[in-house]
Amino acid sequence: MGNIFHVILYEPLLNALLFLVKIIPGHDLGVAIIIFTIIIRLILYVPSLSSIKQQRQMQEIQPKLDALKAKYKGNREELGRQTMQFYKENKVNPFSSCLPLLIQLPILYALFQVFFNGIKVDPSTHILVQGEISNLYGSLQNYFSVNSLNTMFLGFVDLTKTGNWILALLAGASQFWQSKMLLSKKPPKNIPGAKDEGVAAATSRTMTYFMPLMIIFFSYRFPTGLALYWFVTTLFAIAQQYIYLKKRPVKLEGHDIKP
Repeated sequence: MGNIFHVILYEPLLNALLFLVKIIPGHDLGVAIIIFTIIIRLILYVPSLSSIKQQRQMQEIQPKLDALKAKYKGNREELGRQTMQFYKENKVNPFSSCLPLLIQLPILYALFQVFFNGIKVDPSTHILVQGEISNLYGSLQNYFSVNSLNTMFLGFVDLTKTGNWILALLAGASQFWQSKMLLSKKPPKNIPGAKDEGVAAATSRTMTYFMPLMIIFFSYRFPTGLALYWFVTTLFAIAQQYIYLKKRPVKLEGHDIKP
């Protein structure tokens, strides 16, 4: 299984990243990571947009879900049936918003391996260590066997090192911003079921504050290149969300709640 992961994800990602390093002016690893991240986000654009749509739809139907909870309070079996029927009638899949994250997790893990193990250079020559050169394809193997790898972003941030507070905080702040954009606004009190936001809404609010702290911790402890990737991918997600949410404010019984 580990060998399949290595061949299908680790090697292609490592080679794609180093190919960008090779062809861009200045051969800056940080610039290559930014371009690389944008390419990945473009590939995931459609499933990511679907996730945003589903989360927006869940916000719009939340008052009706809360009304169902109030109506069938104490009868969990019937509440479950009515809720699933409600999802079916409204063509909502409450789990579809998790798809882009599930897709990104193996990619993120492979990137962690790339930054933690793949971008290892000889301190004296800055040439990739032999063990990683063997993971490269054809011309890339020949190129990086004799050319040093510039691991400095803009000349002063070593992306192979850990402990960069600035990028760690930027990654965490951008994660908070993204989560805050999709946080359900409280509907007007005269809407049925508005008094109870439900367990899902409460969990969403908790994760809005917890996730950024996790991102800051891991971004600080792991190689800085991973923090740069997370910061850029989150900025892309923010832009994508803003464009969509601007066009579609939440509609609740005649009321619009804008992002």
